[in-house]
Amino acid sequence: WRTANTESFKSTFTEENGYKLIFDDAQQKQENQLTAIRNFIQQEVDYILLAPVTETGWDTVLQEAKDADIPVIIVDRMVDVSDDSLYTTWIGTDSLLEGRKAAEWLNAYTTAKGIDAKDVNIVDIQGTIGSTAQIGRSKGLEEGVDNYGWNLLAQQSGEFTQAKGQEVMESILKQSGDDIDVVYCENDNEAFGAIDAIEAAGYEVGGEEGQILVMSFDTTNAGLTDTLSGKITLDTECNPLHGPRAEELIKALEAGEEVEKLNYVDEEIFATDDTVDKVKAVNSLDEEGEYDVTPITQEIIDGRAY
Repeated sequence: WRTANTESFKSTFTEENGYKLIFDDAQQKQENQLTAIRNFIQQEVDYILLAPVTETGWDTVLQEAKDADIPVIIVDRMVDVSDDSLYTTWIGTDSLLEGRKAAEWLNAYTTAKGIDAKDVNIVDIQGTIGSTAQIGRSKGLEEGVDNYGWNLLAQQSGEFTQAKGQEVMESILKQSGDDIDVVYCENDNEAFGAIDAIEAAGYEVGGEEGQILVMSFDTTNAGLTDTLSGKITLDTECNPLHGPRAEELIKALEAGEEVEKLNYVDEEIFATDDTVDKVKAVNSLDEEGEYDVTPITQEIIDGRAY
């Protein structure tokens, strides 16, 4: 769970609101999540909400929950299971759409700057391999590489952490530092680490010629602050505030109503400047949409919940 996601659930499912929330921090380890789910089953809870670390490996434990007649709501990341009836519903972000929006922005941005696609050299610092966010964001970039002819110099996991993002960036800079134009970080934490490594190696970050352009995802407060300063040129939102939406679904289920299997949340795109004002991209349901790109301001940052 991201911190904002945790707080969203804790502030929604309170005793004052009529709930007893049993929270288990699995420390980003699937084995801990499996143990927690089995503990919840033994406690005969009414609902289980799971933010899976990776997509696979859930069939057995979700079958156990189904056998116990406990509805499971998957949150944030998706699960890849043999039978979709093993979970009741899913709430989260369209990571593939996020990746596609970022790729379409990069194409529009470089085109506006008069940069030839064959001169765009990209490093992809991936998230935790096998997670929904990594799969979608990596694929979105890879499609952009195929569609526009960019050069993907390196692709390596930063495990969604600042320390690993910095370590990976340091290694890649030693091999290809002078060739890198864009670093595509699959979350803000990796971007912070990558920026530290880039600046420590004597390079500049930003969107101007001669600088290394850093792209990121999540739009945390710190990430958008770096976007305002120009260190991150584009930050694509991954909305973590799923608590209220989960409560809506639980209330519907309690009332005996049918709920949608997939529930995507709305997300924005924030940039350092107004070079690109809109992008068109196709979501995971194969629907094309047009999405505004918002130049970031301090007022926007101050007005957000995370």
